[in-house]
Amino acid sequence: MRLSNYLFFTTQCEQALAFYTACGLGQVTDILRHGDPGMPLRNPAMRGKIMHAKFEGPGICFYASDNDDAEPMRGSAHILMMDDQETTTDLFASLAEGGTITTPLGIQPWGDYYGKLTDRFGVQWMLNCALPRAPA
Repeated sequence: MRLSNYLFFTTQCEQALAFYTACGLGQVTDILRHGDPGMPLRNPAMRGKIMHAKFEGPGICFYASDNDDAEPMRGSAHILMMDDQETTTDLFASLAEGGTITTPLGIQPWGDYYGKLTDRFGVQWMLNCALPRAPA
C-alpha cells in the first residue's frame, strides 16, 4: 500500500504541473487528456485539458487533473521532508512565487527549519528540514 495525493484543478492543471517542474520537484511521467481517442469528454470545453497526470521526482509522486466541477483546494497539504537548509530555502522561494506564505521559513519551537505556503494554484505546501540536534 502507498498513499499518494491527487490534486484537482478546474482548468489550470497543465500550468501547475509546468510550474512544479520549473521549481525542480520533478516532471510529468504519464498524461491523458479529456477527449483524447478512447477518453471520455463530458464537457466539450474540457477538450485537451488534463484528465489524469502522474508527476514524479526524487521522493515525490502525486497525481493531478482538470475537473470543471472540482472543489477548491482546502484541508490538505503536501509536506516535503527536506535534507538541507539551503535547498529548503530555494524551493520554498520558488513555490511561493505568486502564492501566499502562511508560515515564514524559520527555526520552529520543535527545532526544525520549517515554513508553509499556498502556491499560486491553491495547493498548500509545508517544507520541513530537520536540523542537527545537540547531544542531550
